[in-house]
Amino acid sequence: MSSKYNQWYHPYTPAKKFSKKVAYFSMEFGIDQALNIYSGGLGFLAGSHMRSAFELKQNQIGIGMLWKYGYYDQNRNEDQTMKADFTEKHFDFLEDSGLEVEIKLHDNPAVKVRAMVLKPEIFGTVPIYLLTTDVEGNDHLSRTITNHLYDSNEVTRVSQSIVLGLAGAKIVEALGGADVYHLNEGHGLPAFYYLRDQGVKKSQMVFTTHTPEKAGNEEREARFLNRCGFFGRNLSNDELSKEAVNGGMINYTVSALRMAKKSNAVSKLHAKVSQDMWKDFKGVSKIIPITNAQNQKFWQDDKIKKAAKTKNAKAFTKRKTELKSDLFSEVYMQTGKQFDPTILTIVWARRFAGYKRADLLLFDIERFERLISNEKYPVQIIWAGKPYPFDYGAIDSFNYLVNYSKPRKNITVLTGYEIELSKKLKEGSNIWLNTPRITREASGTSGMTAAMNGSVNVSTNDGWIPEFVKDSKNCFVFPEVDHNLPSWDQDRLDSESLYDILENKVLPTYYDSPKKWQEIVFNGIDDVLPEFGSKRMATQYYKELY
Repeated sequence: MSSKYNQWYHPYTPAKKFSKKVAYFSMEFGIDQALNIYSGGLGFLAGSHMRSAFELKQNQIGIGMLWKYGYYDQNRNEDQTMKADFTEKHFDFLEDSGLEVEIKLHDNPAVKVRAMVLKPEIFGTVPIYLLTTDVEGNDHLSRTITNHLYDSNEVTRVSQSIVLGLAGAKIVEALGGADVYHLNEGHGLPAFYYLRDQGVKKSQMVFTTHTPEKAGNEEREARFLNRCGFFGRNLSNDELSKEAVNGGMINYTVSALRMAKKSNAVSKLHAKVSQDMWKDFKGVSKIIPITNAQNQKFWQDDKIKKAAKTKNAKAFTKRKTELKSDLFSEVYMQTGKQFDPTILTIVWARRFAGYKRADLLLFDIERFERLISNEKYPVQIIWAGKPYPFDYGAIDSFNYLVNYSKPRKNITVLTGYEIELSKKLKEGSNIWLNTPRITREASGTSGMTAAMNGSVNVSTNDGWIPEFVKDSKNCFVFPEVDHNLPSWDQDRLDSESLYDILENKVLPTYYDSPKKWQEIVFNGIDDVLPEFGSKRMATQYYKELY
């Protein structure tokens, strides 16, 4: 039993400029491979934020969920195609905080929610309270709410939001309350409704919107949410109609934007896109840009960092070759293919979602075949990433790449894209390929950690890239296509740009002008830090949002 953490506590005296008490709510935290309860970018971002908050001695805590089965374990069927396994997780480094609250859910007046605490000394984060309903005394249905991150059952999914928001807010109350309540994305929205009823002022509520994707901005029927207990009490029809938009729907993002004193988008481009998306709704708060970032201490290889500091090309190449060999032993173990550390290696690794276009390289199969069989300029290509386990379209494109790459010796698909593999891919690649349709990627943080490790971004000009790009000097960027064109046309134009960049810029530079290549690599490392390190971001949140 941890007595210290049943109240607001940090193992340090918070720094003066970071003394405001902030509770940060997030559905997922990607902190360390050993705590695999996250799905992707949102979690990686929250994890980096909590690490930097600790390094800067901020007076902040995290409120999240303890997923009994994590997200899912990505394995293979017997023919190597993707298989989603759900395995119970045990984390003996989490401690019972001794805090338990009750919430009303649907017809159940007393669902118990317990908070387990991840203490700072475990992974170097601020304290994070992870909520579970898998508690003695709860009925079976209640105990299963915290089983699966982003459960596919709609009622369970709503219950998860209520646990994060409502129980999370009550846990913060039990800790003594916060000065600022920060929702990372709309999942924890019930917190705002509950806090507002408790007399917490608008000036204490802030919100981060993460995605321009329709699916990422949840919208559900107001009456249905009311029956579920979403608002922390039963709202009258009049009260409901004040909250509802689009003919009786509650849009989580719109509600959060209305209740927050200030909100932020996660890149400068995304701020423009979001302001445009929500401008027709009355009463929404101002949306400022605070560009996402990643934690340098955690993500950047020490020897790469040293070599970049002194611009020691020899030391850099030696270390990069070692890191490539590490990655290639993973390739060999999973797929039996032997990759060569001297060959330019391209990695595409992120969530498998349609708009991210994992298969853009294969748009023109003849041209792709020429690229992968060019003996003068050889390449190796690795794909990795997790589709949502019930997104059969995304799983199909994952499997298409698996089957396509099987007979070809220099292209492959890896499973198990979590923090550890992500690290290996960023450290061991020469090119980090990022191909979302323009305006669809709010920020994208994987390219930042790739750049920190001397992997050169080849990307569409979306998300954080416009703030970083010096084309052909620190990365390579596609010419912009009109994002209003039909997807087919965008894909055709972008794939042509991609082949052109690889054939005429990337490969000749890498093989024929190694000095110039090395310069681009070092420029990328210099330009990504400190601007896209999460110390800048965590500081900016205090200054501009809190």
